[in-house]
Amino acid sequence: MTQETPTARNVPALLAGLYAEKRSCAVLVSGTPGGVIHVRDGMVIGMETPGAPGVEVLLLKSHRITEDDWTATRATGTDPARLALELVARGLLGAAELAVIGRAALFDAAFALALTSPDGWEVTAPRPLLDTGTAVPPDLLVTENTRRTRLLSNEHGATARFARDRLEPAPAARDPRQTARLSPRHRTLLTVTDGRRTPRDIAFALGRGLFAVMLDLRDLLALGLLQPPSATPAGRPSTAPRTPSSPPTAAPHPSATPLPRRRR
Repeated sequence: MTQETPTARNVPALLAGLYAEKRSCAVLVSGTPGGVIHVRDGMVIGMETPGAPGVEVLLLKSHRITEDDWTATRATGTDPARLALELVARGLLGAAELAVIGRAALFDAAFALALTSPDGWEVTAPRPLLDTGTAVPPDLLVTENTRRTRLLSNEHGATARFARDRLEPAPAARDPRQTARLSPRHRTLLTVTDGRRTPRDIAFALGRGLFAVMLDLRDLLALGLLQPPSATPAGRPSTAPRTPSSPPTAAPHPSATPLPRRRR
């Protein structure tokens, strides 16, 4: 059910208005990537977006919880709001650890949503959410987004472009001397960066935050171990469309003996 929406020029201003009114609602953000912002008493308690891994992905892809344990917990019929309590009750996670993961996922989702301008938004009644106990005032999200953007690049719009880049290993990445001093997480990142995955794809594949992945990719770029994908990778035929050209005009064959010329 759509609720009356406060007048706002952008999503941060909208959240500030909801905070001032102590509203409890969900904000459906349309566009790419789009998502859902969960608000309780004006505080942001969670975000879900295809632009960044959520709590479930972070837990499963990082192997903090097994697929079997997660499925068994969900099979109890526990509603999403109490799922976190069930995970703690089963001893699969500590309450403090779950709170840290939930907060990290919230800030990462806010960062992903801030990289592009939304097409629009709609305020609705509250929606189900895996409640990790996180509650953040909207202005703190704005401050953190600004800090993260500046850490990645001071150039306007460069961070958003970087989030869409598909990098691949540079020739130096094949030299063991160049990679010997890398941390385990940097080496893992290097193995999954193949010229087809964006930072968002890598974050989902590894169960890591989008911002953390982008920071590590920037480090590998600075070390010369990553590069933009080549137009035509070595050993692979080009798949670019080809335009058939007209057949060349055959040149006349030179004669062994020049033909006689008629003279007046």
